[in-house]
This record gives sequence, structure tokens and C-alpha cells, in this order.
Amino acid sequence: MSNNQLKAGAGSSQFVPVSPFDLIVFGAAGDLSLRKLIPALFHRWCDDQIPATSKIIGVSRSEMSHEAFRQLAIESFRKFNPDAGINDADWAAFSRHLFYVTLDAVSDGADWSDLKEVLEGGDKKQRVFYLALAPSLYGAVSANIERAGLKNDGARIVLEKPIGKNLVSAREINESVGAVFDEETIYRIDHYLGKETVQNLIVLRFMNSLFEPVWNANSIDHVEITVAESIGVGGRADYYNTAGALRDMVQNHLLQLLCLVAMEPPLDLASDTLRDEKIKVLRALRPISKENVRSSTVRGQYGKGASNNEAAASYADELGEKSDTETFVALKANIDNWRWKGVPFYMRTGKRMASRYSEIIIQFKDVAHALVKDGPLPPTRMVIRLQPDEGVKMLLVTKDPGPGGMRLRYVPLNLSYKEHFEARYPDAYERLLMAVVRGDLGLFMRRDEVEAAWRWVDGILDAWRADATPVNIYAAGTDGPAQSAMMLDRDGREWFDGA
Repeated sequence: MSNNQLKAGAGSSQFVPVSPFDLIVFGAAGDLSLRKLIPALFHRWCDDQIPATSKIIGVSRSEMSHEAFRQLAIESFRKFNPDAGINDADWAAFSRHLFYVTLDAVSDGADWSDLKEVLEGGDKKQRVFYLALAPSLYGAVSANIERAGLKNDGARIVLEKPIGKNLVSAREINESVGAVFDEETIYRIDHYLGKETVQNLIVLRFMNSLFEPVWNANSIDHVEITVAESIGVGGRADYYNTAGALRDMVQNHLLQLLCLVAMEPPLDLASDTLRDEKIKVLRALRPISKENVRSSTVRGQYGKGASNNEAAASYADELGEKSDTETFVALKANIDNWRWKGVPFYMRTGKRMASRYSEIIIQFKDVAHALVKDGPLPPTRMVIRLQPDEGVKMLLVTKDPGPGGMRLRYVPLNLSYKEHFEARYPDAYERLLMAVVRGDLGLFMRRDEVEAAWRWVDGILDAWRADATPVNIYAAGTDGPAQSAMMLDRDGREWFDGA
């Protein structure tokens, strides 16, 4: 791309159509399919990215006709996206590509003839199997896909996180799916990697000469990664009680964000080049053991409080019993390599926190000599906001305009996606689904990445058990237990909570 093509404020996105495909969604009557996948595909259809011969086939055990599935899809779309403003003509055109098959895909004796009939004539189209199911079912469904003869040349399979609940189960899942599908056709999805600002991390770091020279321990004091949710576990209580915040969020979302912040410059943007650099970060993570687990981690669980402007029940009340599962976790991670020696990476995530947001804070070191002596200067920070309003801010000290001496003000240089890019841009699932069809593996986790992340997380789980690390109760609607703030306070730091 030439310089004259990089015009400041250029706004419209260019969507490149993909090859015709058949997408088979197992678990199509579930929450993920109805909330995320079908709306994402509808938007891609509206932007003329999906070819007219493509089919989207929902598969589930529920008895349903094609038309009933289409009606369920539009009702769910309107329920979960009340401001979407769906054009009836667009939906009518899109829904003709929606089909439904009743099938118990896990059962060895199930009859797959109805699915074969819907797929008939599509052997030369790109075929994608999306498993919106419990990870424990991935191996059985993969084996049944092969047994039914539906894996055509180049067929791809998409696996939702979490891949297992520890290293052993992750390896079992990878082995069972890998017995049917080659590694280069397995797409382990983490929707955070499809977010626009996450992708922009690579551009910010490696395509602007301002940042890369200072992106290291010489200039950066510490890094914070926060993924906060204001909702509770709700209908996921039974699942969540076997997982907890560490397995559910840190092993995938937060560690992937850490890798993108911390990785070395890749030689190019090829899929395996990017993933090679990410796994180096995971392998360089210093283990957390019984000896340092209390100084490096905090476990929390929300109690009663106020959340989203209404009274909120405790986790125990929602679950219906007492539990020591953590709904909040804060970690201090260290990366033992040349670039990051001595730079702590603080991560936290939790349910029923004060607000819903995800952001990365890069806090730079203090200036060597402050010219103004009216107290300490606030540090230079880069704030990378992933949700709800995607964007990047640089928080800098500047002079407050006007006479009367040198008064300082802390102000942001703000790149708001909403303000600077008028055109609607695809959300994470839209981007990732089209990447699967195109065969772009760069936004997906490789097997060794998943297993390296679990190896580090398993060490924390083992340390918690050996140490009997307690779960600290925090009030719903707050930023987690006080011990989280104390962890940073011991290092002379504090969580950055907005500007």
C-alpha cells in the first residue's frame, strides 16, 4: 500500500467476498449460535461478503423445521440486538440460506441422512464444521463426521474455548480431534483475537516507529490487563462452578492479550510466524508456585451487593450452595526474557464488578527529572480499550492554557473508533468466521499454544490446592476484593481505573 493510499480519516471498509461455503453449526439452538454466530453471518450477508450459493445449516437434538429455525433466529436476533434495525427484505433474502437438521451428533448410531441431503451437491464447496458444544463432545462429533463421510477435501473444524479444563484434558481433546482433522484445518477460536483493537495492537507496535523502540523494560514500568464483567454467572452457574475465573478467562482471553502485548516483532504476518512469537511468550512465563502464590495471585467471589443499578444476589445464592470457586482472579505475571525483565504484568478478571469493560494499560516509567515540583507527575499511559467503546488513548501531561504560571493537566490524545471511523466495522465473530472460510489461521490458537497456556495455569491451580489459597468475598458492583489492590500496593503501584 502506498503512502497516498493511507489517508487520514479514510472511513469505508472494503469487504472481499469469500468462496462459496457450507457452514454446519452443531449446537445451533444454543446461546452462542443465536446470540453471536447467526447475527454475525447476517451482517456479512448484508455486506455482500457471503456468496449466494452458501448454506448455513443448524444442527441440534431439538425437533425443529427449517422455517421454525429461521423464526427462532430472527426472534433471537431482535431480542439480543434491539437497536440493530433489521431490514425485513435483507433478512428474508438471508434466511433462505438457513437450514436446520435434527440430529444427536454424539450418538454412534445416529442417522446422518438428513444432513447429507441438505449438503448434497456441495462437495466442492468449502465445508466448515462449527462445534458450539461442550468441549468434552469434540472428539465424538469429529469421529462421527468422518464416519458419516462428510469430511470433504479441505474441510475445516472450529472449536470454541475452553479446550479442556487442564493440560491433560486439553491434550485428549486435541488428540481426538486431530485423529480426524489435520492441524492446519483446526480453528481454535478465541473471540478476543477478532476484536478490532486487538488486531490494531500489531499495527501500533510494529508499524509506527514511535513505539517499538520504547516497548521494553527500559521504558515501561508495568502492564495491566483487565477484563471486567458486570453480570453474574446466571444460567452458567453449574458450568462455572467446575471452571472458575482462572480456567474460564485467564487461560485463553487474558493470556492471548498478554502474548500480543509482549511478543517479539514477527518477520511477517504469516499465520505460523505470529503464533511462533506468541508461544515464546507463554514459554517464558515464570511459574507461580506454592511459595509465591499468595503474593502473586488473589482469588475472589462476589457476595451480595448492587450491580447494574439493582440488588444483586451472591454467587452462592445463584448457585444454590456454598462454593470455593473463584469468580474473580488477579495475577502478577513475569516474563523471563530480555525485553521484559523486571516488568510485571498484572491481570484481573471477574464477574459482578463495578462495570463491564476490557482494557490494556501500558504504563511508562516516570521522567528522570521533573521540572515542576508541585507533587509527583502522573505517568504517561497508553490505554487500549477493547470494550465497550473500542479505541486507543495516550494519557499525557500538558500545560493548562492561560496565564498565571505553569499549571499542568493530564489529558488524553484519543483515537476513538466510533468517532474516527464512521462506517460500521465487523465485530469479532464476523471477522473470525470469514477468516475460517478464507483459511487464515493467524487469528486462531495452535495446539502448542493451548497446551503451553494450560501448563502455566495448571501450575497456579496446583499451587492454590497445595497452599489452600482462600477465596476472598467482595461485594457485587465493586472492583473485586481489597486484596487485589493490596497486591499492587506492595509493589508501590495501583490499578488504573479510568480517565
